[in-house]
Amino acid sequence: MSAMEYSGPERRRKLGEERVRILIVDDHVLFRVGIAQILSKESDLEVVGEAEDARSAMDAALDTSPNIILMDLSLPSPGGIETTQRIKRELPSVSIIVLAVQEDEDALFDAIKAGAAAFILKDVSPDDLVNIIRRVANGEYLINDKVFSQPAVASRVLKEFRELAVYGQEAAPIFAPLSPREVEILDNIAQGMTNKQVAYTLSISEQTVKNHMSSILRKLSVNDRTQAVVYAMRQGWIKMPED
Repeated sequence: MSAMEYSGPERRRKLGEERVRILIVDDHVLFRVGIAQILSKESDLEVVGEAEDARSAMDAALDTSPNIILMDLSLPSPGGIETTQRIKRELPSVSIIVLAVQEDEDALFDAIKAGAAAFILKDVSPDDLVNIIRRVANGEYLINDKVFSQPAVASRVLKEFRELAVYGQEAAPIFAPLSPREVEILDNIAQGMTNKQVAYTLSISEQTVKNHMSSILRKLSVNDRTQAVVYAMRQGWIKMPED
C-alpha cells in the first residue's frame, strides 16, 4: 500500500500533529522509495505522499497539506522551480526543499525567487537530510547558507532585493493592512532572523510567530517571507536592513 493511501486528515489526527508531514516529489520511483525508507525510521517524520510530476505534486500537496515538500529540481516540464512557485501560491505556509544533482548558480537563484527554504544536492547523506528537514520544519531558511557561500549568487540576490525595495518608494505609502505586531515581526525577519529568534526577541511563542506569518502572507497575497519583506519595504512600512 502506498503512502498516498495512508494519508489524510484522519491519519494525521491519529498520529498527532507534532509529526512533520513530508511529500516527496521526484519522477524516479526508486529515489522516492529510498527517501521514504530513510524517513520512515524517524519517529518525528511522516511521509504522507509521493508525486512524480507537477500535476500530481499539486494534487498531493492540496490533498495531504504537508509541512515539507522534497522537490526534484529536474522534474519533467514545467520543472521543479515552476512547480515550487505554483505550490507556494496555493500553500504559502509549506516549506519546500529543492534537491538538485549538481550545484548550479542559476538554479539556486531561481529557487530563492521561487520561495524555496533549502537547496541541497541529491548525494546528501541520510543523516544530513533528516537534519535539514527538521531545521526547515522549525522555521529555518537554510537557502541563505547557500547564498552566503557563493558570492556571485549573493550579489545577484542583493541587487534584485535592493531594486525591488527601492522600486515604488516615490509613491506615498498606503495604509498598512498589517497589525502593529505583524509589522514588528516583518521588521525582525528583514534583519535575517528565524522564526525562533523573532519569538525570543518579542517574548512570544514560535507558533505565534508562525501564525502571524501565515496572516501576513495571506493579507499581502505573497508566496513567502522574502516577498513579504520586499513588499513591506516598497510601501515604506519597514526599513531596509543596514549593510
